[in-house]
Amino acid sequence: MLSTMGIDIARSSFEYLGEDHVGTSLETPLREDAFEMDDDLKVELIEKHFREIMHIMGLDLTDDSLKGTPHRVAKMYVKEVFSGLNPKNKPAAKLFENKYKYNQMLVEKDITFHSHCEHHFVPIYGRAHVAYISSGDVIGLSKINRIVQYYSKRPQVQERLTMQIGNELKEALGTEDVAVIMDAYHMCVSSRGVNDTNSSTVTSFFSGKFESEEQTRNEFLKYISLKK
Repeated sequence: MLSTMGIDIARSSFEYLGEDHVGTSLETPLREDAFEMDDDLKVELIEKHFREIMHIMGLDLTDDSLKGTPHRVAKMYVKEVFSGLNPKNKPAAKLFENKYKYNQMLVEKDITFHSHCEHHFVPIYGRAHVAYISSGDVIGLSKINRIVQYYSKRPQVQERLTMQIGNELKEALGTEDVAVIMDAYHMCVSSRGVNDTNSSTVTSFFSGKFESEEQTRNEFLKYISLKK
């Protein structure tokens, strides 16, 4: 068992990691048995534990406004904001032959996304800009949005999220020529801690021509800066 001093040191270490938003792995950290329990049971258990959290905080769970909150939170966690944890919710990325031989970059910009910081479980929200150059096939535009949203609906750090989206698009499209830029606000920065409501965080992923050719990368950056 950890001594009191050991617990304090561990807690300080966790706080340090949380403040600096260090990611530990490209893959979302999941246990091997993460999906052995079905969603309904997860909702039931989270509801039970969240009710206890609210009780510990001193909230009156008999109040009409609060008594349904544990179930609402549990359902939201499993079915909505963290639904991207479950592989069964991964969008199928059907490809189509590029019959019109379009060989320039395709850019989809200003994709709205919502995620949650894995260190404090508070929202991250912003916009993603994605580009690719076809290697022979194309993808339905909405599938790009769905891929962004799928990986966003997990406890995340923005660096990992950006790389997961980029790598998934490379695999789904069968091309190395992929670019992703994400510009996001972190509530763990704006609503707690330093309480900075103005700063945003920008991360990028460049591969293939976007990484090796400055002209291609600059073309992408020019497109996403265009005014509507």
